[in-house]
Order: sequence, then C-alpha cells, then structure tokens
Amino acid sequence: MPSPPATLPTVGTNLTDLTLKKKKITVRELGGCMGPIWPSYFKDCSSVIFMVDAANTAQISSSCIQLLSVLSAEPLNKIPVLILFNKRDMPCIMSLMEIKSLFRMDDIIASATQPITTLELSARSGEGLQEVLSWLESITVK
Repeated sequence: MPSPPATLPTVGTNLTDLTLKKKKITVRELGGCMGPIWPSYFKDCSSVIFMVDAANTAQISSSCIQLLSVLSAEPLNKIPVLILFNKRDMPCIMSLMEIKSLFRMDDIIASATQPITTLELSARSGEGLQEVLSWLESITVK
C-alpha cells in the first residue's frame, strides 16, 4: 500500500476572507505551534474552529490539552466552538467514536460554557467542508 502524501502543519498565521450570504467574515488560522500567543487573539473572536489532526495519534493528548485551554479562556466563554476532526480520508486512523472517547468529548461538552459542535472532514478532499460552511453561516448570518 502506498504511503499517503505528506502534509505540512500551519506555521504562523493565515487570514482568509469569506462571504456568506453577502456578509464578509474573516477567518484567522493559527497553527498549533502558535499556541502560546493564541490568547492575544481571543478578544476579537466571534467563534472558534478548533481543528484536530485525527491521523496524528501521537498528538491527540496535546490537542486535547490545547482545546481545554481554549475552552477555559474567559473571552471565549460564550462564543460558539466547532471542533473539526480532520484527515478522515487517511487510512488506518481511529474511528470518530474512538477519538471522541480519547478526548472525553461528552464530558467536555457537558461542562463547557459555550455551545460546541463536532464534525469530521477531509480538508484535502473537501469532504465535510459544506457542513463547516453551513455551521459558519448559521452562527454569523442572522
């Protein structure tokens, strides 16, 4: 079986503008290595999309710790959060149920002060992207 193509994590920050039903929103992508400076951006957030590399089982616990840190930040205590489990197209990854169990998603959602949605997707193939856009649209376009 051929190995999957290599991907590179986000290093630094990327800005992307989207228009959903004539309303412009700006998406700021901050790589995981930028975790120490994430709080400096929290006051400007109207929502959070937290992406987990579901194919990198060695980093699952680190991702969970980062997620808990984000969810406990005071400026984010009421804003909607979307947790994306990415790379669902990769062979030999855990099932969504296994990943959610490792994250203890039920406990996290039950104790969170903000509304949390979870989705899985493949950023490479675009599978699940429409659900992400629908979520963004539902929270930004009134």
